[in-house]
Amino acid sequence: MLETSALPNDLQAYWLPFTPNRDFKKRPRILAKAEGMYYWDSEGRKILDAISGLWCVNAGHAKRPIVDAIRAQASQLDYAPSFHFAHPKVLTLASRLCALGPKGLDNVFFCNSGSEAADTAMKIARGYFSALGQTGRYRFVSRARSYHGVNFGGMSLGGLPNNQKGFGPLVPGTEHRLSIPYDPERDRFSRQDLEGGENYADELQAICADVGGDTIAAVVVEPMTGSGGVYGSPKNYLSRLKEICDRHGILLVFDEVITGFGRLGYAFAAERYNVVPDMITFAKGITNGAVPMGGVLVKSAIYQAFEPKSEYGIDLFHGYTYTGHPLAAAAGLATLDVYRDEGLFERARALEPKFRDAVLSLKNAPHVVDIRSVGLAAAIELEPIAGLPGKRGYEALTRAFFDEDMVVRISGDTVVLIPSLIASDTEIARMVEGVDAVLAKLN
Repeated sequence: MLETSALPNDLQAYWLPFTPNRDFKKRPRILAKAEGMYYWDSEGRKILDAISGLWCVNAGHAKRPIVDAIRAQASQLDYAPSFHFAHPKVLTLASRLCALGPKGLDNVFFCNSGSEAADTAMKIARGYFSALGQTGRYRFVSRARSYHGVNFGGMSLGGLPNNQKGFGPLVPGTEHRLSIPYDPERDRFSRQDLEGGENYADELQAICADVGGDTIAAVVVEPMTGSGGVYGSPKNYLSRLKEICDRHGILLVFDEVITGFGRLGYAFAAERYNVVPDMITFAKGITNGAVPMGGVLVKSAIYQAFEPKSEYGIDLFHGYTYTGHPLAAAAGLATLDVYRDEGLFERARALEPKFRDAVLSLKNAPHVVDIRSVGLAAAIELEPIAGLPGKRGYEALTRAFFDEDMVVRISGDTVVLIPSLIASDTEIARMVEGVDAVLAKLN
């Protein structure tokens, strides 16, 4: 049994995010240790991490080079202000990220999370057009079922109504939504990336005709919808979006908080889909989840538009106390080294077809109505219980933890598997076997 002296003795004090708190406190799920592909709970039970922490631990838990880098940095420089100052590691990390990303995205602004990255990108987009004198460009177009974090900008931009319920009014100009590029009758249980997609992208042209393309600052999309249920982009979808954006002078922003750093087999999904956006938001995998960090990669023309007339003038009135934090920068550099040295992006590409075949073996399991798999992410969509949406999914999560020694993710009544890039064939098989066993027990 693990040491429990540090465990909380008052479960009421902690308000958990995105959690049924009352039920959790009746039977808590407490994770006390992690290494590789596994957690251990407070009783010493070994539990398979089937969701890469929370889409972020791409290289596995407690990776020694990352741990050592954080420890060394803490003893050398624990904190440095980012307003008017910088430190060596954040400069190196910025250069390496720009070299890793698509050509032309030559500047990076750091923050602390994907939510902050989304709001930062929105401010940069509006600020860019303001600097050009195009102050009428204030609208944003996003997509149904999208998730762009929980701060007010990204929440308003998102396409998940439950995340917005009770928090209105939302940010003006964020109400325009494209359809998810997926036909459930035609596309369910697909074994390959979908063809076409131009018709879904053409919805942007209709929005431009309705509100005026010259009123739209940016289109913000996830190359793969993650939290909304794992929907990939059809092969021609993003390129058509880019074409329409360019036609109307609209910025295209890829939210790669989830897809960045190997989830789809490349440093960024922009490379997989061969489309260069104007901005990319990132977080999660940049530090392997070890220290909070996020950011936005931007094209040089956007960065240059903010340049003030005087040398003492401030470019961008935006930032955070912990922007480019030394520990996060050290973790980021070590994480990029791990991805490179262990060939994890390439490994993810090789593992993708095996993973897809494995999860599609659940096609005829009880309650399953669809399975979607892109890169190393898969959604097993279940038929909801009539009048009780989300109940079946939540039961699947709790049964996976207590009955199958496994951590899974849920989105409503959809079970999501997100293996780390280091997952073995045996661990992939165990994930699928665990979900299969859970589904057999569900009401």
